[in-house]
Amino acid sequence: MVLANKEMVVYCFDTLLAHYNSEEAAPPAFDEGQHPLFVTWKKAVNGGEPRLRGCIGTLEACQLINGFRDYALTSALRDRRFPPIQAKELPYLECTVSILTAYETANNYLDWEVGKHGIIIEFVDDYNTRRSATYLPEVAAHEGWTKVEAIDSLIRKAGFSGPITESLRKRIKLTRYQSTLFTMHYSDYVSYVKATRGAAPSIAGANLGNQ
Repeated sequence: MVLANKEMVVYCFDTLLAHYNSEEAAPPAFDEGQHPLFVTWKKAVNGGEPRLRGCIGTLEACQLINGFRDYALTSALRDRRFPPIQAKELPYLECTVSILTAYETANNYLDWEVGKHGIIIEFVDDYNTRRSATYLPEVAAHEGWTKVEAIDSLIRKAGFSGPITESLRKRIKLTRYQSTLFTMHYSDYVSYVKATRGAAPSIAGANLGNQ
């Protein structure tokens, strides 16, 4: 099994910097493979808890190198919940890569463990619209949700705005999965690049010391 690792996060940062510099990212230093994956960007300002700035990925297996390259940019620049990340935000960013594994069909909407499983819900709502959404394994635990609270939040994330009833919850087809993840702050990325490439990363025309 392929595990999320430092080189994958480095490649995501490399890819984002290369975008700002209109150049190609350095070749990644991890092995190719095929797995479902997500890229998450968070931003911490003034020592506060990092806040989500973008999170997009795929629940289908994809080539890791292409996947991380594509979703590093998609999650940073095209998550519709947030404005695109600007170059001046880089010093405040942390990046998490997730590789998803161990997909299992649950017996019901409660057949999973908070903090262990990510969940995918699929259901047909009262208006015969098919809906689906997912939360990665760390989300429910981070939010302090019970299973039902996580399910209800996910129903809303799927775009359903009607009343949430027990009969609706029971109609859910739930798939649970696990993940390995690796998180790195931009400052650690800079240190890594200095150590391995001999010079700190830079962006043309950007002063990364100030926001």
